[in-house]
Amino acid sequence: MLLVTKPKFGYYKRLLNFHNVLVFKCQMLSNAFATGWNKNDALVSVSTGLLERMNKDELRAVLAHEIGHVANGDMVTLSLIQGVVNAFVMFFARVVGDFIDRNIFGRQDGEAPGLAYFAITIVLDIVFGILASAIVMWFSRYREYRADEAGAQLAGKEAMISALLRLQAESEMPDQMPKEMKAFAIAEGKEQGFSLAALFQTHPSIEQRVAALRQLNLP
Repeated sequence: MLLVTKPKFGYYKRLLNFHNVLVFKCQMLSNAFATGWNKNDALVSVSTGLLERMNKDELRAVLAHEIGHVANGDMVTLSLIQGVVNAFVMFFARVVGDFIDRNIFGRQDGEAPGLAYFAITIVLDIVFGILASAIVMWFSRYREYRADEAGAQLAGKEAMISALLRLQAESEMPDQMPKEMKAFAIAEGKEQGFSLAALFQTHPSIEQRVAALRQLNLP
């Protein structure tokens, strides 16, 4: 269970002059996330493990990364994209299901949809849903690169790289973040057992993120 508390050290909040910072209790892993429906009401939260393990420059880079998410409006954008693709999934599944039911199973005009229509629609909801998830996860990975760049611009490229490398070992540990918050975290832990989440990652690998940062023309 994650417990949200007030931060004990005021300078953590003053690092980037961003005051909506809370600390959640998670000693085993270093992580952070941003949430909120708009830029003015956003919240950045960091784990107690992150505060204990990272130095001041690395912590500044992590906060800058999360503030990058806030500045880019990523929390709302990801939710909107998820809603739009879900609507397309439902629409196209029913259009294709109706087409197949009419042209293959012989349903005539004026007749109610048969069992074939409903069976096909359910299958297509699943298939199109998997494809839609791939699109959403692609955007999720893309916004991580943008937030890393924002972190590098605000806190320095080397500080951002150092923070990511410190998270690298922990990325192989079982993930303790709630599933609904994983897309908003700075790092994604390893899933236990097989799941579709292993095929549709919300975050690029640390190696990919570090390589992208090294290519930036930043100090």
